[in-house]
Amino acid sequence: MQHLPIFPVLLPLVVAIILLRKREGADPVRRTISITATALLAVVGFWLVTQVAGGETLVYRLGNWQAPYGIVLVADRLSAMMVFLTALLALGSIIHASGGEDNQGSNFHGLFHLQLMGINGAFLTGDLFNLFVFFEVLLLASYALLMHGGGKARVQAGVHYVVLNLAGSSLFLIALGVLYGTIGTLNMADMAERVSQLPADRQGLVRAGALLLLVVFGLKAAILPLYFWLPRAYSSAPAPIAALFSIMTKVGIYAILRVFTLIFGEQAGGLAHLAQPWLWWGGLATLAMATLAVLSARDLRMQISYFTLISIGTLLCGLGMESTDSRGAMLFYLVHTTLINGGLFLLADLIADQRGKVGTRIVRSRAFKYTTLLSALYMMGTVSSAGLPPLSGALAKAWLMSTATLSEGLWLWPLLLLSGLAGVVAASRAGSTVFWRHSNGERVSERLSRSKLVGAVLLLSAAPLLVILAGPIGGYTQATAEQVAATEQYRSAVLGNVTSVAPGASADAD
Repeated sequence: MQHLPIFPVLLPLVVAIILLRKREGADPVRRTISITATALLAVVGFWLVTQVAGGETLVYRLGNWQAPYGIVLVADRLSAMMVFLTALLALGSIIHASGGEDNQGSNFHGLFHLQLMGINGAFLTGDLFNLFVFFEVLLLASYALLMHGGGKARVQAGVHYVVLNLAGSSLFLIALGVLYGTIGTLNMADMAERVSQLPADRQGLVRAGALLLLVVFGLKAAILPLYFWLPRAYSSAPAPIAALFSIMTKVGIYAILRVFTLIFGEQAGGLAHLAQPWLWWGGLATLAMATLAVLSARDLRMQISYFTLISIGTLLCGLGMESTDSRGAMLFYLVHTTLINGGLFLLADLIADQRGKVGTRIVRSRAFKYTTLLSALYMMGTVSSAGLPPLSGALAKAWLMSTATLSEGLWLWPLLLLSGLAGVVAASRAGSTVFWRHSNGERVSERLSRSKLVGAVLLLSAAPLLVILAGPIGGYTQATAEQVAATEQYRSAVLGNVTSVAPGASADAD
């Protein structure tokens, strides 16, 4: 049990090494190993959630070195939830990929698990430098996966994605250097202890480093004006990778929540609440621009990318509202939108297979065989994403809106309702064109891949399931928000009896 927090990092790492070394194996063998390992990761993620559901914080000290001197992995309600959510998303994606998408290039399964290792490590790490390291691992894998199968559009989108993320990594390193030089540590719990003790002459540098981190995490989360890379990258990526990328922006959301609550939260004195104004207004701006953009989409994949941006704007608004009730609702919405948008990317690939050369473009095509099934799944996914009852999107948005104060509601309610209306209009126009308007010609009778269908249904089934299980899941996300806000438990679990003294401050000040 004491080694449980390292399993979500160790398992995909071992599987990635095995699959990258055994590249010449038969496809069924690689697929079986990959799917089995991902299913096992989901079991580990669920086990981790059950172990921390009562409010415990599990700390794994690598080499048994005491923090802040050693590397620690920390599992609380938030990190366990994100690991389990990643595993569920990955399971649907890898099942879909095993329908043939994995054969379009080399090393797909090994790189897929390497990316899972980076994502899980980012959720579990207890210090900022290893957050940077895990960011680089997941980005390295994502560079190759984004261009899996080749093609002009993918290579072009991949180059933009690489350049922007290299710039983000450079800013991340600069921010870490500034913070380490002024605070004297990069362990997040230790930083939280020391920030409140900083002398006034050091606070300006710490503020600059913190705002640099906000820019980096904002780039990962795709906040306006740092979101322009996302629509092209997500719409060009192979469907299973676009679905997995649904959790990538949540890594940025998670990092903002963790860092600016734990380190720069209430206990930080003059450095408290640095991010909140930027998150609130940036979230509203992202929501407004994405609402307009979704109406202009001429391709199903691009439309789903803008649905993703709408959800990012909504999440950022939830972060900017600060109250634990708002953040509990935001975390419930995060679970909903990650699974639904991931499922829609997989569904778009199924539709493209049926439509031949037309693919996912929102234009007329020849009639195809599985119109009823695919249109029903599309309606379920888009209705849930837009926030119409009785599916999970309506419940999540209603909960978030109910937690807004009067001044916040004057901004949030109109934008959130308009974004839902725009989503309905865009989805209705696209659905009527793709499924009902057919050109002359022989009906397409392309076989429907069972693996691809199972992957898409697995994720889209979250729309009704989250409503059925709203009580326990909503209770968990609310308890998670309260635990994140109560930073003393996290700090004491990680540091134990270690006394932290900031550079330039006396030991008596502690």
